[in-house]
Amino acid sequence: MIRPAEGLSLVLKHARPLKAARRPLGRSVGCWLAEDVAADRDMPPADRSAMDGYAVRSADIRAPSSSLRLIGEIAAGSAERPRAGPGTCVRILTGANVPPGADAVVMLEQTEERGDSVTIFGPIERGANILKRREDARKGAVLLRKGTQLGPLQIAVCAAVGKSLPKVHRPPRISFICTGRELRDVADRVRPHELRNSNGPGLCAAAAQSGYEVAAYRSAPDDLGRLTTVLRQVARRCNLIALTGGVSVGRYDYVREAVERIGARVRFHGVAMKPGKPLLYATLPRNRHIFGLPGNPLSAMTGFYEFVLPALRRLAGAGAERCRPVLRLQLARQVASKGGRLRFVLARIIWGENGPQVEPVESHSSADLVSGGIADGVIAVPSDVTILRRGAVAEFRPWRPLP
Repeated sequence: MIRPAEGLSLVLKHARPLKAARRPLGRSVGCWLAEDVAADRDMPPADRSAMDGYAVRSADIRAPSSSLRLIGEIAAGSAERPRAGPGTCVRILTGANVPPGADAVVMLEQTEERGDSVTIFGPIERGANILKRREDARKGAVLLRKGTQLGPLQIAVCAAVGKSLPKVHRPPRISFICTGRELRDVADRVRPHELRNSNGPGLCAAAAQSGYEVAAYRSAPDDLGRLTTVLRQVARRCNLIALTGGVSVGRYDYVREAVERIGARVRFHGVAMKPGKPLLYATLPRNRHIFGLPGNPLSAMTGFYEFVLPALRRLAGAGAERCRPVLRLQLARQVASKGGRLRFVLARIIWGENGPQVEPVESHSSADLVSGGIADGVIAVPSDVTILRRGAVAEFRPWRPLP
């Protein structure tokens, strides 16, 4: 068996970011930049008012109360440029360019306007309430580095500099194949010896929640020939395939043989972790990847978050260091382990006055979906640790977005 850290390093070594292309900004959320994004002009491009009020010369406002003559108005987006001379002011709205001659903006709440006369209460400093030209960035400055993931604020930055077609890595295409003659569709009636297929919908949801579109979702029986055919068909149009079930050493576990029959090279088979020990990883030419996940639902989900999702992120352009996020949180309750293998313990976040803590969720087995349904992720207990005491800081691996 390979150690989990070694297995992940091997996956990230072989998974290379997919080719980049220009993509409409509205369809780029979640994508990873394949180029730097620079300011196309100074930001702000001119001195601008930070609030509604009056643009003034600070030298005119020395006494506790000063009266100035109102000579015009500038709204946001207006090209008007009335000059503020001695003893005059200009009404200005938030975001409007500061007129020539003015060097400060007085808040509306500190004024009183009567006709064409404005009374200013109190002195004001030069530069007050003005967003200075290029105080955020100069033209040509790099605002977003290559390798940045585009979230809402990053999309807004691209929009602000006119980057309507950012160059991003192509999102990977993923397919799931669930094996097992005992599996039935979700809507089917099931007999005592049968199971509804929870792995397929669960893994499709995990991929979608992480921003990846599932290209195909198939079921296959415990039959080597048919499984090989399905695997070969799916491999033609996907960057990554994850199979569930049939990956151990039982009589009807055909996944490894099917993977090898289509020409894939098995990189490892068996990981020193619990749950998920039988996990398999193989590669095909042209940057294609196959994972065999155990059939028990919690084992399959552990394999997805520990290996499949990091591979997807790497293919999508993420740096290797960002492919598997880890939070370090204080334990609200003790965690025990038998040691020997890296153990993943179901856990949930609890919120208190001092912030978030993590507590273990009791689980009976790797098939215990009832416990899985109330978990937010897992605590990683190192192989050489048997007790993590309450109050200790533990590694928490999130399985869903945290509030």
